[in-house]
Amino acid sequence: MAKSGFAKEHLKSFIDRIERLEEERSALTADIREVYAEAKGTGFDTKIMRQVVRMRKLDKADFQEQEAILDLYLNALDMR
Repeated sequence: MAKSGFAKEHLKSFIDRIERLEEERSALTADIREVYAEAKGTGFDTKIMRQVVRMRKLDKADFQEQEAILDLYLNALDMR
């Protein structure tokens, strides 16, 4: 019985932590949305900004690979 009580409390602890983190994530998502809205209000293209943020997460090799493939595709479609 003691083991069952421990497992129950352990599970509840995990659930509580997950719920707190979900709340924090929601708050952060709202904050990020506000920053993009502010940037848009000052004339920046938020679609491009999101792309830049995604690209900055890549390491140098992955970034260069994506850039080379994009260039290849654009050239193949006579867009460059």
